[in-house]
Amino acid sequence: MISVKVKLFAAVRDIVGSEEKILLVPNGSDSGKIIDVLAAEYPQLRRWKPHLRVAVNCEYVSSDHIVHDQDELALIPPVSGG
Repeated sequence: MISVKVKLFAAVRDIVGSEEKILLVPNGSDSGKIIDVLAAEYPQLRRWKPHLRVAVNCEYVSSDHIVHDQDELALIPPVSGG
C-alpha cells in the first residue's frame, strides 16, 4: 500500500467536508482509482468524475497516471465566474 495526500477544491471540498484527505491505496493505482476510492466513500462525487481535472505534484495528468507513495494530488472541479 502507498499513502497519497489528496487536496480538494470548491464543490469537491464541500462534498467531502475537508480540504484534504490522506488515502492508502494499492501500489500501481492510477489517479482515476483515487477518485473511485473517494467516490465510494462520498457517492455525490460520482457525478463530478467526468469533469474533474487532476494534478499530481502540481502537474496536470490523465486519469491513467500511476501515483506513487507520498504523491500529492489535487482534484479540481470546473470553475465558473464572471
